[in-house]
Amino acid sequence: MAGTEWKPTACILCECNCGLEVELGGEDGRHLVKFRGDKRHPASQGYACEKPHRLDHYQHGRDRLTSPLRRRKDGTFEAIDWETAISEVAARLANVRDSWGGDTIFYYGGGGQGNHLPGAYATATRRALGSRWRSSALAQEKTGEFWVGDRMMGVATTRADFEHCDVALFIGKNPWHSHSFPRARVTLKEISQDPARTLIVIDPRRTETAELADIHLQVRPGSDAWLLTALLGVLVQEDLVNQAFVAEHTNGADDVLAVLRSVAVAECSARAGLDEGLVRKAARAIGKAPALSSFEDLGVQMNHHSTLVSYLHRLVVFLTGSIGKPGTHYIPTTMIPFATGASKQVSPVAGAPIISGLVPCNLIAEEILSDHPKRYRAMLVEAANPAHSLADSKRMREALTALDTVVVIDVAMSETARLAHYVLPASTQFEKAEATFFNFDFPKNTFHLRPRLLEPMPGPLPEAEIHSRLCEALGAVTEADLAPLREAAELGPEAYGQAVAEAVMGDQRLGAQAPVLLYRTMKLPETLREGAVMLGLALRLAMKEGPSLARAGFAGDNPLAVAKSLFEAIIASPSGVVFAVDEWSDVLRRIATPDRKIQLALPDLLEAWRALLSEAADVRDSAFPFVLSAGERRSFTANTIIRDPTWRKKDADGALRINPEDAKRLGVGSGEQVRLTTKRGSALVRVELSDSMQRGHVSLPNGLGLSYPTEGGEKATGVAPNELTASEDRDPFVGTPWHKHVAARVEAVG
Repeated sequence: MAGTEWKPTACILCECNCGLEVELGGEDGRHLVKFRGDKRHPASQGYACEKPHRLDHYQHGRDRLTSPLRRRKDGTFEAIDWETAISEVAARLANVRDSWGGDTIFYYGGGGQGNHLPGAYATATRRALGSRWRSSALAQEKTGEFWVGDRMMGVATTRADFEHCDVALFIGKNPWHSHSFPRARVTLKEISQDPARTLIVIDPRRTETAELADIHLQVRPGSDAWLLTALLGVLVQEDLVNQAFVAEHTNGADDVLAVLRSVAVAECSARAGLDEGLVRKAARAIGKAPALSSFEDLGVQMNHHSTLVSYLHRLVVFLTGSIGKPGTHYIPTTMIPFATGASKQVSPVAGAPIISGLVPCNLIAEEILSDHPKRYRAMLVEAANPAHSLADSKRMREALTALDTVVVIDVAMSETARLAHYVLPASTQFEKAEATFFNFDFPKNTFHLRPRLLEPMPGPLPEAEIHSRLCEALGAVTEADLAPLREAAELGPEAYGQAVAEAVMGDQRLGAQAPVLLYRTMKLPETLREGAVMLGLALRLAMKEGPSLARAGFAGDNPLAVAKSLFEAIIASPSGVVFAVDEWSDVLRRIATPDRKIQLALPDLLEAWRALLSEAADVRDSAFPFVLSAGERRSFTANTIIRDPTWRKKDADGALRINPEDAKRLGVGSGEQVRLTTKRGSALVRVELSDSMQRGHVSLPNGLGLSYPTEGGEKATGVAPNELTASEDRDPFVGTPWHKHVAARVEAVG
């Protein structure tokens, strides 16, 4: 359309954060009225699915926060000014620190999808308070995969080159909706339509991706470990292992192969509810593939045997040599290494393992509801909603109300914010500069610092400003610290960069406050101000990944010069920039175990695997004969930053999907209500008959059950899945929840 001004930004509804162009309109010119894919974005290249067309519901939610709030004694809230809010929050948190220690102040969040800069600025506040323990949604999902990857490779995670693979394998994942790699739907169609390529899907439900598959292994819910064992058994017993790769690049193969030589493939297939012939067909396709790419996701990572499944999945990859060549798995150069393995630390109360720096989410309430002297006594929650998103919501609410101080930084009045002592309103992702650290592409990897799209509305502040004010109120940063850097900034980038480097490297206190120093003193356009912290991250990357940056055009005599060049390119690229270029020969050199080989034999997981093979068949509790998958991704669900239920154009209240034969046996028809009950709770929900579901398997969508203001008052639409889940139902190794395998009962109601 002639005269239309399209502004660059990105989608914030899944980890891909595809580049978008937006047309603004409405009476105030602040509404996001039209969207299209940004062809200049180096990763998404103009691709976008249907979900971002609803982002105006996020920007203009009715429950948007416009003023800091303080809880009164009667539980209601009163609006206060920012000066009062910052001083009182700083004082209360400092009192907790001084009374019980900064390690009793727990931090949860740090950014939702595409909202990652707050986590960088929050480090300054946490350091000022001495806060040690933290967690985020990653600890509900990926820590088992990280733990296994780190122990086998010395690197927590790999990704795969689906664009060039011969066989694509998806385990508990439906990338048609959950994406996770660029241009997902285009790539899926290309694989599906190419007779020389094979698409294999492991999923108990016939998902949209499974509909495209050449082979759909419709596994019995929760039996993925049995299926992967059967696949591995075929690979070994039919001599489909890449022996040359295993001999050159791995250790411990003998222990693994000894288990697999005696595996009864027929029995394991039957335990998974599958025909042995179909399992063998899939295994042969995997074993004979010149290039295999695979991806595991929440369908197995929030299910029984989740960490064991991550281990078995890795064995499939490594026994076939499916790493380090085009169309297989790779280790990417990431902007920030947020995925790491286990530390030697354990949580203070439950003694839970700390993986990727995160306390297991299912144990947070236990860490609070205790008389342990180091229990968490305060909680800072940022861009997250643990009262809704973590297992066992009732117990999580009990834990939050038991804390001395709860401070929530968020855009909207969330379920967690309603329990806080102070609520600090944040700018939306379109009212500030923002970015994502989900950088997993290869060989070219991209980073996108999105400039501010809209003028900030009065009242809320960007998280960078909130954290800077808190650090200043805590006395961690003073004007005397800032003045020399402001003076250096006036002299130009070279002088400024040198002054910052000298300040943060020469003074441990100032080094801890580097994000605030950069934000307060760097000369940047106002639309990019929150991106100041990227200079420090660029320097870290330049010191660690010089060759990859150099291939992308960022070279220099020293890391500071490289970082300056990269930072300037990030600032000057509103649609994103290629910051690293890797080579396939880099991949195996990045294996970081002591002997630089992949460790196939992990004793504790081998023991768990042998125990699995000796288990008797599962017998369901007659009181709870169904398996509930709590939190299915559908076409009109996403993360819960969109709270307005009117964004969903179908399935508005989030139906319970059920097999038609189960519905007939219960005497219910499509659209009728049933009572869904678990050991933790009960809810009334409308049913949708779907032959995509197996008998005995039902599913609820994610993202529902949020309270939202209507003309008649606050109303929650749909069922909040975590009202039905239990915190004790979790993986024994890393504590990830079993949301995809909840024992349930379904009953007809009058």
